[in-house]
Amino acid sequence: MTINKTFRFILWSLLFSSAAQAANINREIDFNFDWKFTLVDSTTLPTKLPLNDSQWREVRLPHDWSVEASFDESLEGATGYLPGGVGIYQKHFKTNIDPSKQSAFLLFDGVYNNATYWLNGHQLGENPYGYSPVYWDLTDKLKTDGSDNVLTVHVDHSRYVDSRWYTGSGIYRNVKLVSVDKLHIPIWGTFITTPEVSSDNAKVQIDVTVNNTGNKRASFKLETRIVDNEGLVVAQDIDKARLSNGKNKTYTQTLKVKAPKLWDTENPNLYTAITTITQAGNVIDQYETRFGIRDIKFEANKGFFLNGKPTFMKGVSLHHDGGLVGAAVPKGVWKRRLLLLKEAGVNAVRVAHNPYSQEFLDLCDEIGILVQNEFFDEFDYPKDKRLNKNDRHNDYISRGYTEHFQKWAKSDLTRTMLRDRNHPSVVQWSIGNEIEWTYLNYRYVTGYWDPEKPEEDNNNFWGGAPKFTPEELKTRYDASQKGEYKLHETAKKLADWTRELDTTRPVTTNLIIPQTSLVTGYADAVDILGFSYRNVTIPWAQTHFPDKIITINENPGTWDDWKQVLEHPGVFSVFMWTGIDYMGEYHNKWPEKSGWGDMLNLAGFKVQGWNYYKSIWVNEPHLSIGTLPLNSSGFKQDKFSGLAKPKKQGSYRWRNSNMHWNYQEGEKVLVELTTNHSTAELLLNGRSLGYRSMSESGNRIMRWVVPFEAGTLTAKAGFKGQEQEVVLATTTKPTGFTLTTDKTELTADAYDVAHLIVQLHDQAGRAIKTENMQVTFELEGPVKLLGVDNGASANVQDFQSNALTTDKGRALAIIQSTKEKGQVKITAKAKGFAPQTLVLAMK
Repeated sequence: MTINKTFRFILWSLLFSSAAQAANINREIDFNFDWKFTLVDSTTLPTKLPLNDSQWREVRLPHDWSVEASFDESLEGATGYLPGGVGIYQKHFKTNIDPSKQSAFLLFDGVYNNATYWLNGHQLGENPYGYSPVYWDLTDKLKTDGSDNVLTVHVDHSRYVDSRWYTGSGIYRNVKLVSVDKLHIPIWGTFITTPEVSSDNAKVQIDVTVNNTGNKRASFKLETRIVDNEGLVVAQDIDKARLSNGKNKTYTQTLKVKAPKLWDTENPNLYTAITTITQAGNVIDQYETRFGIRDIKFEANKGFFLNGKPTFMKGVSLHHDGGLVGAAVPKGVWKRRLLLLKEAGVNAVRVAHNPYSQEFLDLCDEIGILVQNEFFDEFDYPKDKRLNKNDRHNDYISRGYTEHFQKWAKSDLTRTMLRDRNHPSVVQWSIGNEIEWTYLNYRYVTGYWDPEKPEEDNNNFWGGAPKFTPEELKTRYDASQKGEYKLHETAKKLADWTRELDTTRPVTTNLIIPQTSLVTGYADAVDILGFSYRNVTIPWAQTHFPDKIITINENPGTWDDWKQVLEHPGVFSVFMWTGIDYMGEYHNKWPEKSGWGDMLNLAGFKVQGWNYYKSIWVNEPHLSIGTLPLNSSGFKQDKFSGLAKPKKQGSYRWRNSNMHWNYQEGEKVLVELTTNHSTAELLLNGRSLGYRSMSESGNRIMRWVVPFEAGTLTAKAGFKGQEQEVVLATTTKPTGFTLTTDKTELTADAYDVAHLIVQLHDQAGRAIKTENMQVTFELEGPVKLLGVDNGASANVQDFQSNALTTDKGRALAIIQSTKEKGQVKITAKAKGFAPQTLVLAMK
């Protein structure tokens, strides 16, 4: 830092921060601690409040009660064989807030679901949607005599199969108490855009809403300073204003930043806008908004441009649970997972199929991940939570958000956007996911479904291009039987509400039957058409609708999907289903409770698909080996050439292979090299098994059929100076295990987490992935064990435990700090092996 910059920083700090400190500006208080909780049997709302909670257990938030339970085969696989129920939370607190001078609000980032709120027995309101943030004005209901205030939250998740897929239950996101002067900037009261961006200058526009809830007219100064990531003030603006009591007004300030540090996926530079309200030289409110300076542009037949550079979205769809922590995911758990995805080339995430937490978007801002922010999975009509498509189970436990959509959709969408629209990572708003399934006439007019058998795809819709011209489809649609609600009308309402709040980002939707949607007006309601598993329709759509921006919003994650991006100008994204395993979407498949993750399993361990996508998406040499028993691989051995041949075209669809060389002697094994080299050689115990060429390898995977022989399997590839060699070796009897951690120090804030990994090994220290053991974790010191998992989709051992059986010889435990400093000792024990110990510091 130069002397001049240092001086500017010190001067600003002395002048500005001292004024704020003198005013004791502290808008937000962490409200996650010291809650009481109980489960109840009845869905009836309590009437005599507050409740006697002396026998309730203490919890801290975020909290997901479903993940605390044992997996139960009698429950529903659609939501991971875990229960819902009805829970009640209460929090006792005292406050020195003066309601005559201040206002107080309680901000909930997410409660699942059907939540009703009271303070001191007075109902504050309700919020049925489990994914939307909400806040309540407490001011006129606060006790100010020094006695306890009691906050009560009733959560009714008795309809526990009400969403797709695992939802969690309870107050599963952060809660904050916000206190402000009567003259203040409200929650989500700023909106920052960057209408002009270049490497030399950036125009930053900030719309600031000010509320005057006092009893007299107020004169004040509204000042905004933009501070960069080094703490330097790079721009500022100040306005004098007046506001009548009982009124609110939005003020627009325009600031210019010279030589801005642009936000992108490689350099996620962030700024903070610090907006203050001052009266007579006193700071009475201060609001901080973090943002990024970046320019986004989408063009038909050209694609997506980030800061003027053509950019492909190498994307994954994700669900919001984090494995053993359920839906109450600590920021550190998401950080580990997102960094692993990014290491393999991922630069975009689609939050499927509902809004995520503010913390998740904060991480995407910090790491450099583009986000497609999705609002809804259902509109007017419900989906079937067990079988997908349209609803076929009319039972109590599967009734979901469609019962609230007509009344609440605009409010839920609005609150989500107000919270999220300052995140530079958010580049698209998606109004919905595969909504056409619930409007049956959309599928009938394609010619691929028989109205007498609406669930049977008798004519290979998934593999077939549109049968009709747009004109023929329109005629068929106009003649079709329609319900009370029209999809294009609902979509237009949602898109209009979105554009009322933000026109800087496009509106998209995930089309599962695009040929129908293109002729009905549904596609016309949005700016970008994201196709779902409909690659075959892309050329037809681009031919007939050349002015439409068409890309992929969901796909199985094959080489064919990525070829659409490479070969079709304008197709700029894929969002594979999915990047990480998630719980649910398994109907009557006990004990399978999770799956579908192509890159990381439920414990966040890499699977071979991580290597596959890295070989495609990262511009550096890559080589890795996977293996599968030939008889379960989808391939067979040609009896003349000995080469691996697909049994059917679907054999080329990617599926995770083993990362070991341990089979029965002589057993035929399909060896798969995942690579981006043009040719590669495979050797078994030093003997060459020949070469394979990328040009002849379906879905970019080189394959050999190899009779198993213990020893070493070696792959070699690369030009001079870029030679690579990887080895899989047959492991021997297990002799011990390792215990490792991703952190040796944790912050004693009761939030920081560490991931502890156990791995079985042989005498040579090689990881054993074909044998397992029972492992127990013992903790000493100021730390909390969040749970254990082995990552296997069929693992139904309790997460809330300190012991489990490993899978592939490994297991995960997640620990979380407390507010107490000191040393923590973690010991892992397994019968027959020496215990392993780690010592971590809590600072």
